[in-house]
Amino acid sequence: MENFFNYITKPLKPEDVDTWLRINNIIPEKLELFSDFSHSLNNLILDTYLGETDNHNETKITLSENDNMGHFDWCWNKVINNFSKENIEFYSEGEHYEYFNSFFNEVFYNQTDTTIKTTIGSFFNDLFNLDKSFTKSDLDMITTIYKVLDKHIKK
Repeated sequence: MENFFNYITKPLKPEDVDTWLRINNIIPEKLELFSDFSHSLNNLILDTYLGETDNHNETKITLSENDNMGHFDWCWNKVINNFSKENIEFYSEGEHYEYFNSFFNEVFYNQTDTTIKTTIGSFFNDLFNLDKSFTKSDLDMITTIYKVLDKHIKK
């Protein structure tokens, strides 16, 4: 149990973080691009979702699982298209799609706590901030996102 607690809470030394990034061939500029991708997807999902809100003055709409999948797919394709307009081409299908689909299903579409839904952007800000201290858990998550997006960007 102590190892798990350290994994998610114990800050690593900056030189250990630098070593980790170099070993995993993580380029800071590309990491920034992948941060932009993650934020763009999150912002579009938040801005266009028509399901339940905490505003008690509005009628609550419950969307089906198929509606949520359709919404995610629309947002995903829109973000892929927006990046392609900047000559940054991502494949639309692949492991990166599955990763983000699973992530947003868990922390957005199937989440009943609106606070969690609205803090995803802060989570991404914190996760991709190279000026802060990192835990092993942070580095594993960054590496996973980096590798799945890097594998599916057209070169």
